[in-house]
Amino acid sequence: MKIKGITDIFFDLDHTLWDFDKNSALTFHKIFEMNNINVSLHDFLSYYEPINLNYWKLYREEKIDKESLRFGRLNDTFNAINFTVEKNIINQLSEDYITHLISFNHLFENTFEILDYLKYSYNLHIITNGFREVQQDKMENASINHYFKTVTNSESVGVKKPNPKIFIHALKVANIPVNQALMIGDNYEADILGAINIGMDAIFFDIKNEPIHQDIKQINNLIHLKKYL
Repeated sequence: MKIKGITDIFFDLDHTLWDFDKNSALTFHKIFEMNNINVSLHDFLSYYEPINLNYWKLYREEKIDKESLRFGRLNDTFNAINFTVEKNIINQLSEDYITHLISFNHLFENTFEILDYLKYSYNLHIITNGFREVQQDKMENASINHYFKTVTNSESVGVKKPNPKIFIHALKVANIPVNQALMIGDNYEADILGAINIGMDAIFFDIKNEPIHQDIKQINNLIHLKKYL
């Protein structure tokens, strides 16, 4: 069923358009070689990915700062695989990770196709909790920045999704009322509930094929947005 009355669509970036897990894995492979870290990448990532998600949850909830996230997720992962790394090396890896992450810019399947489809009928925007210094570079290097009229970053606003302030700020910058806006994202708590709680419609990008709630609109491939838009 097509959604009526929408003029502006707000996308999350990481895990929604930009394939974070794939690009992150390639980045770790590169920086481990650079720093002579001889660990199994598969073993490292099997621990890192859930640890990283938990740190991002703490970051969204304002329980830790950016520096604690960037150090802690690496330190905890190395501890989990019983691999000893000096603190200064972890700090170097953290810096190298941010520097080289934008070297890889794989997008989810059908990203260009759906953005090309939507751009003729809607104004497109980004709302992201990602680090300000890398998000714009990700978009530019992936050649998607020109699709978006505005980019709202949590570091610039001072709060993170699902805080209503970031959604309200994005609406103000876009100069539209909430009933004309739609949020699309992969994180149920941050993107979907965050939007719904201010009265914004939302579509859950269910990349793990784990349906959340029968009343929430869901897709598992970006091209399926055509069902609703």
